[in-house]
Amino acid sequence: MFKDIYERSLAGKITKRDAMALLKADPFELFQTADAVRRELVGDTVSYVVNRNMNFTDICIGTCRFCAFRNRENYRLTDEQLLKKVGEAKAYGATEVCIQGGLLSDMYLKDYVAMLKSIKGKYDIDIHAFSPMEVFHMSRISGVSVSHSLKELKNAGLGSMPGTAAEILVDSVREKICPDKLNTEQWVDVVTKAHETGIPTTATIMYGHIETWKDRLDHLFIQRGIQRKTHGFTEFVPLSFMSKNSPLGSVVLKEKGSMGASGLDDLRMYALARLIFGRDLVNVQASWVKLGPKLAQVALHCGANDLGGTLMEERISKTAGATSGECMSPEELRAIIRDAGRTPRQRTTLYKYIG
Repeated sequence: MFKDIYERSLAGKITKRDAMALLKADPFELFQTADAVRRELVGDTVSYVVNRNMNFTDICIGTCRFCAFRNRENYRLTDEQLLKKVGEAKAYGATEVCIQGGLLSDMYLKDYVAMLKSIKGKYDIDIHAFSPMEVFHMSRISGVSVSHSLKELKNAGLGSMPGTAAEILVDSVREKICPDKLNTEQWVDVVTKAHETGIPTTATIMYGHIETWKDRLDHLFIQRGIQRKTHGFTEFVPLSFMSKNSPLGSVVLKEKGSMGASGLDDLRMYALARLIFGRDLVNVQASWVKLGPKLAQVALHCGANDLGGTLMEERISKTAGATSGECMSPEELRAIIRDAGRTPRQRTTLYKYIG
């Protein structure tokens, strides 16, 4: 069975039926097969990026039930504070700043454009910013099309976008966990238009709450379909649900008797993603913030080939209950990778090796 799965993965022929069958198979054979596909596609190199994560505000009109970050401190960074953080990132050796924030009722497209221009006017650094929900929101309140917003953002210096706000791309689930957020069709539309505009994005999933494995697989195959159409995803990032301080966490505990995905299910997600995406999307990122360093090392043997970034600061997962820290130095990331038996390489946002 697994020899056939290996060959089907490399040929881009894994189906939902295959994936469902793999959930019932021996997990360690699943992990070994995903690891073999990883080795064939990207070798033993594990990449990481030196970056700084910046959430410019936690003020948000959203109503997502899984969020523990929204309106917690009611802060909003000034332009000077934001530029100071970018300067600190450059001094640290960062090649990227990742910028996201809450949805503000008084922040329009012109304000996002001004933010990008102020950064690019002072620093030569990659800007990875604004989720599809943020782009959808700024377009809606500014009275312009998504395509117009994306072109303006790109012209102002936006290099790439995080593919967050995807959560689970199944509307029956979204109606329960984030009813006021853009729906599946709208998320696909924003991401597809970003790719067509020349703005690459990541692909993400937030799993381990009220969704089923079928929902997760539907999500993965939607994203594989987008990738085959646009080739605009740079990486796939599974994000395990952090339930501790989230309103949704108590619902998950009551309905499922758990506080999120198990360690084995985390690893199954990495392995299945590797096999489903195959050659279509070769970079699979293990989030040390979500998994913790030790399980992230194991994920490197289950299909993952990237360990994410240094971050320098991280607010969203931390407020939701993550305990793995906010910053991982390049030296620590390299040590984790070497201890997992892999070869570390620093990369840029778009997966070009540095040095």
